[in-house]
Amino acid sequence: MSVATTYFGTVYPGETDHMGHMNVAYYVQKFDAATWNFFFNLGVTPSMMRETSMGIAAVEQVLNYKKEMMPGDLIEIRTRILDISDRKVRFRHEMTDRESGQMAATCELLCVCFDRTAHKSRAFPSEVLEKAKASLSAAQGAS
Repeated sequence: MSVATTYFGTVYPGETDHMGHMNVAYYVQKFDAATWNFFFNLGVTPSMMRETSMGIAAVEQVLNYKKEMMPGDLIEIRTRILDISDRKVRFRHEMTDRESGQMAATCELLCVCFDRTAHKSRAFPSEVLEKAKASLSAAQGAS
């Protein structure tokens, strides 16, 4: 999973603002859906999180808007890891307009693995960390 599609979707009329394009809240919502698919691809499943005290917290998020998305536009979000350590991962989402291929927005996040009971950071499970490191290596090799 060096770069993987983590979200497909559509811009709906109810997701627009008074200027007629997708409102920033919905960019964030679609990036959030991509984030959970990204973690699932690394092995962080809903059942794992329910059955353990592990959690994931976004501690930094940087968004850049490149192109207005209009009702009916189809979206694809692709995600790649930028950096990984035992307790945190930095990754980048790229949202494109599927019809034109144009970049619509990017979202870079820093997320921390944490223990929900102890309320402090903890290491990612080893299998998740290994998969993330392999993905990062593959992405760096492809560059």
